[in-house]
Amino acid sequence: MNLDHVFVCGHPALDFAATLRARRSTRFEMFVTPERLNAWYVESGLVDSITPGCEQDVRAATTVREAVYRLVTNRVHGEEFDREALAVLNGVARREPVTPQLTLAGRHNEGTPDQALATVARQAVELLSGPDVPLLKECGNPECTRIYVDRSRGTRRQWCGMDSCGNRIKAAAYRARKKTSPALGAH
Repeated sequence: MNLDHVFVCGHPALDFAATLRARRSTRFEMFVTPERLNAWYVESGLVDSITPGCEQDVRAATTVREAVYRLVTNRVHGEEFDREALAVLNGVARREPVTPQLTLAGRHNEGTPDQALATVARQAVELLSGPDVPLLKECGNPECTRIYVDRSRGTRRQWCGMDSCGNRIKAAAYRARKKTSPALGAH
């Protein structure tokens, strides 16, 4: 699997939770170094620039990520929030977030890894207490464990993203049909 960060979930907190991929099988960790974590913060648009991080930032981020994933999963399955995950998320959400600054070139978000994490935690609080909760769905690809916001017409979306999962599933189904169909016309 490649190390490109993917943003297909429709909300930054969900994309953050999806940085541990394929949770039910191979479990692929995206936050392998402080640099990879900071790259996610920048690529997600959370910050324009960020101070260098350390291993402790990675541990803190993965702890919050797992709390977010647990709480989102609770919501998707109509369960009560996990109290431990709630305490983790709320504790980090109380910290100082990234503060936007106005510069001659426009808006500039600069922060530390801790501020970026607090911002993600606050976004998760907004998501899990907001109007999009009924639109949360888990990707239909059994290998994928991403949860996304389904804003499609009639909420009929089945995959986190066509490029990442939809095309793969459709291609596999097509190949399976091709294997069985030649026998029909071979008389």
